[in-house]
Amino acid sequence: MRLVVVEWMSLDGVVQAPGAPDEDPSGGFAHGGWHLRWFDDSSRQWVVDQLTTASAFLFGRRTYDRFAAHWPHVTGPERVVADPLNNKPKYVVSSSLTDPGWADSSVLPDVPAVAGLLKGGEGELHVIGSADLAATLLAHDLVDELRLMVDPVRLGGGKRIWPEDGTLAAFRLTRCEPTGTGALLLHYARDTDRDHAQGHD
Repeated sequence: MRLVVVEWMSLDGVVQAPGAPDEDPSGGFAHGGWHLRWFDDSSRQWVVDQLTTASAFLFGRRTYDRFAAHWPHVTGPERVVADPLNNKPKYVVSSSLTDPGWADSSVLPDVPAVAGLLKGGEGELHVIGSADLAATLLAHDLVDELRLMVDPVRLGGGKRIWPEDGTLAAFRLTRCEPTGTGALLLHYARDTDRDHAQGHD
């Protein structure tokens, strides 16, 4: 199974609280909901395409709790987003959660359990948001692909997914599509051959 990290990101690499003011104010983050002004029809379709492509979803605990409280109760036009989330398998990485509640959900206790899931499965496992988890997975070199919507805005601080461990990890651009708002839809595949060519083991 391939691991795909899907993020909405600012120009300075921030992924914290893109969707709502109260989503994640930790660390004094004051720009919650920053992403929505850059959304248009092409980026909405991109989101739906990612959900349709995914075989299953992987979340950190904070994102999982927020999604589990919202998406099972959605009706109307948002069902195009809700249905894949509600009907496909979901995994949450948590050392404390015992009853995930959301249908078709399972708990993974740690990153080694995620690695085991990847070895035994097929298709694409998508990480949505979940900044801390995404950073940990990148640090463990488990991410096969990054799919990013990068908005033309600098936030000046906030949570990022990039590990600061001095490790080189190359990615290869496979898609670059501008939206009508000036955002970019970017897909990057992990490029281990280029790592080795640059002397990284």
